Amino acid sequence: MEFVDLSLPGARLITLPAFTDDRGTFVKTFNNAIFKEAGIDFELKESYFSYSKTGVIRGMHFQLPPHDHAKIVFCPKGAILDVIVDLRKASPTYGRFEAQVLSAANHRAYYIPKGFAHGFKALDDDAITYYLVSSGYHQASDTGIRWDSFGMDWEIKDPVISARDKAFELFTDFQSPF
Repeated sequence: MEFVDLSLPGARLITLPAFTDDRGTFVKTFNNAIFKEAGIDFELKESYFSYSKTGVIRGMHFQLPPHDHAKIVFCPKGAILDVIVDLRKASPTYGRFEAQVLSAANHRAYYIPKGFAHGFKALDDDAITYYLVSSGYHQASDTGIRWDSFGMDWEIKDPVISARDKAFELFTDFQSPF
């Protein structure tokens, strides 16, 4: 595994090791000892995935403290443009975002610390986005900021977005608890 620091402190881009032979490809997505050696203390509590069609935007999601969580996100099928926003008030990069293509072809993943909003745009039909998270789902703490309110150019005219995601408050109105 290769870990690269991103412009947002604590966030990392991970290249997952992939082993290919005549049967196909095997990708290692998590190894606790390797992550700890890289300075990431991550305790897996829940995992899930979504299928999305081209042009779908999901986000920008997070859970509020004390149910906030770190995430490891990767795309084992297709490709996504994955976006994170720093919501930590004391951070020198508060309000800044980072966007990376995660795909089955590049075997990249994000490590997203607590205090970040996360979302993505599907670049392929039936793109799978897989999440490993450090806390369980807590409905009352599950929220987000509007996908179009923090300066990201998604480069899409008419994205497919859920009513819930459209109803999130603007980043400028968000009072961060992080």
